[in-house]
Amino acid sequence: HKNAVRWYVAHAQDYVKSLDNSRLQDQTYDDVSGYMNELGRNSRIKDWQFSQAVDAIRNLYIGFVSSEWKEKFDWDSLISCATELSASHPSLARENSSHQENSFSIPSSFITVKEVHDQYALAISKLVNKIRLDDYSIRTEQTYSHWVVRFLQFCSGKHISSIASFDVKQYLEYLALQRHVSVSTQKQALNALVYFFRNVLDKPLGEIGDFVKAKRSRKLPVVLTKDEVGQLMQYFNPTHALMAGLLYGSGMRLMECVRMRVQDVDFGYRQIVIRNGKGKKDRVVPLPQRYIEPIKAHIEKARLIHQKDLADGFGEVYLPDALSRKFKNAAKDFKWQFVFQATRISSDPRTGARRRHHIHETSLQKAVNRAGKEAGIMKRVNCHVLRHSFATHLLEAGYDIRTVQELLGHADVSTTMIYTHVMNTPGMSVRSPADML
Repeated sequence: HKNAVRWYVAHAQDYVKSLDNSRLQDQTYDDVSGYMNELGRNSRIKDWQFSQAVDAIRNLYIGFVSSEWKEKFDWDSLISCATELSASHPSLARENSSHQENSFSIPSSFITVKEVHDQYALAISKLVNKIRLDDYSIRTEQTYSHWVVRFLQFCSGKHISSIASFDVKQYLEYLALQRHVSVSTQKQALNALVYFFRNVLDKPLGEIGDFVKAKRSRKLPVVLTKDEVGQLMQYFNPTHALMAGLLYGSGMRLMECVRMRVQDVDFGYRQIVIRNGKGKKDRVVPLPQRYIEPIKAHIEKARLIHQKDLADGFGEVYLPDALSRKFKNAAKDFKWQFVFQATRISSDPRTGARRRHHIHETSLQKAVNRAGKEAGIMKRVNCHVLRHSFATHLLEAGYDIRTVQELLGHADVSTTMIYTHVMNTPGMSVRSPADML
C-alpha cells in the first residue's frame, strides 16, 4: 500500500538519523537492540506504529546491509511482544478495580421498564462488590458477571424480587436445548447463579428439580509425541522457543509462564516456583536442565533493559496484593521484574502509571499455533497441548500419578487420571489383528 510504504520509509529515516553519521554496516546487535528499547519507551507510539517501525528496520538491514547478526536478531519477538495489556486484562484489572465502575451493564434494549433496569444494574454492582470482598480472581469476576447478565437478560422485564429457581431451571434448559452449550459451560452458568442467589438476592437457590442437561461428551486431550514436540520447537523465535520449552518441560499453564518473575526461577534447586496459581495455590515445577543457560541469558538481557529503564526514570513493575504499599521500593527491584517482559513500556490503562508489563499471552498462543502448522503436525496444537504432553510423557516414563498431580497443580487426582486414558487407548496397548496376518 502506498501510504504504508511512505511510513516505512519515514521509520527507516528516523533510525538512520539516530546513528549520528555512523554507518549502518558498523551497527551491532546491541546497538539495534538498544534503539528498539529506546523506541519502546516512547509513550506517543502506538502498538501498530512500533511494529511497523521494527518491520521497516528489519527490511532495511535484511535488504540492504550485510551484517552477520541480522538473521539471528529476534525481530518477530519484538513485534509480537509489543501489544499493550488492556484495562480488562487479568494482570491489571484486580489492582485498581475499585477505581473503575463495573464494566458489566444491562442493555436498555432488553428492559423497557426503567425501574426494573435500575434494579438489575444494582444487582450486578452488588455481585461484583461481593466477589471482590471474597477475593475471587478477576477471571471468576468476569465469568460470574457475564453469566448473571445473560440470565437477567433472559428474565427481561421481571422484577428482581420475583426471579426464582424456576427461572434458573428454564435458563439452564435454554442453554442446553437452544444454545447447545457443553456440560462444563452449563455447570459454569449454574455455579454463577448459585453464587448470585445466595450472596446478592439473599435466597439460596436450593433444589431446582430435574432439568435438561447438556450432553456430555468424552473427549481425550490432544497429546504430541516426543518427536512431534521436537519438530515443533524448530519453528519458534528464541524467546517463544524458551517459553514453549518451559510449558512442555515444566507443565506450566500459559499465564503461569507469562507472569513468571525473576525471583521465581531457582537455579540452585533447578526449579520454578509458581505463585498464586489456579485456586490461589503455590507449587514447584522442575526447571529443565537444557533451558538453564538460555533462561540465564534471557534474564541477563532483561537486567540490562531494566537498568536502562531505571536510568530513564522508569523501571516499575506491577506488584500483586498491594505489595507496593507495604514495600515502597519493591516495584523497582529487579527480582520482581517479569522474566518475559513486554517490548514496550506502556501506560497502565487504569492508573496511568508507566510500567513494563509482561508480554501479552496472545503472542505466545499465536506462535505455538503457527509453529504447529509450519511443522506439518496434523493435530490441534496450542499452549495447553504442551501441558497435556508433559503429563502424558511423565506417566509413560514411569512416574506415579500423584507426583504428576502435584506438578500440574490439580486439586483432585481424578482430573489427572484423564492422561491414563490417553496411555491406555487401544492404539497404544493392543496389537492390531491386521499386523498378525
